[in-house]
Amino acid sequence: MANVENTLLNLGSLRSQMRLTLHTHHAARMWRGRPPKDGVPGIIGLNGFLAFTNKMARFASQDDPYADWWLIRVEEKLSDVKTRLAEIKEQLEAIYVNVPAAMSLGENLNLQPANIAIFANSPLGFLAIFLLAEFDEITRQLVLAHHTALIDRNTLDRYLDHCSHHLRSLFTLVQRYRDSQVTREDFAAGNTAASTAIEKFGEIPADILNGTRRSRFAPPIYRREEKTPVEPSPDHLPDQSPEPADADSNGDLDRYALEDDDPADQ
Repeated sequence: MANVENTLLNLGSLRSQMRLTLHTHHAARMWRGRPPKDGVPGIIGLNGFLAFTNKMARFASQDDPYADWWLIRVEEKLSDVKTRLAEIKEQLEAIYVNVPAAMSLGENLNLQPANIAIFANSPLGFLAIFLLAEFDEITRQLVLAHHTALIDRNTLDRYLDHCSHHLRSLFTLVQRYRDSQVTREDFAAGNTAASTAIEKFGEIPADILNGTRRSRFAPPIYRREEKTPVEPSPDHLPDQSPEPADADSNGDLDRYALEDDDPADQ
């Protein structure tokens, strides 16, 4: 009995292997972004966004109020983008009403989709991944609608531009994030670190500074006076894997071919 109890107490952390399947070039490019080249600035993709949100969550758990503030901003932006994509999806449903009842169009899937390993340690990162999957589905529906003469080319391009803009605005938001190197203890003490942070990053709203307002997905706070961090429940899924090595890392994407001449993605 004692051996059984010891085994239960020594249980390790839960892990799961997470992958994302993308069927369109548009979504694949949204994942990867674009690295800087020949003096042309790069464009952040979802993988870079995940690296930023992982970092925010880590510092928020260390009682950095600015990181908490950023998590709130990102959560609000995620909600806004989700609403925008839902509106476009509703418009698409109205377009597909014009398909004759005797005709079935299918799902318009890629024969060689990209299958990407997911590295996200923040719930907000997963919300962004869900949005990219939604974007991929909307793109497939738009391309099929154009292929079957439900919409013209200009309408296709307009919808794709709108969807891309909403996601890009989410990704570029986090690029402004910088680690403040302060905690709520510094503000309580009124020390130099706190005053320097205020000069650089501005005054923090009082309810965020005192910890009464946090993101719904903010991590538990580990304070320095505590001898051990607050551990999640053993049944909670913690960090799934290390953070991406850099913002241009793309999992297994390069191992898969998204053919340029695929009729479903023209």
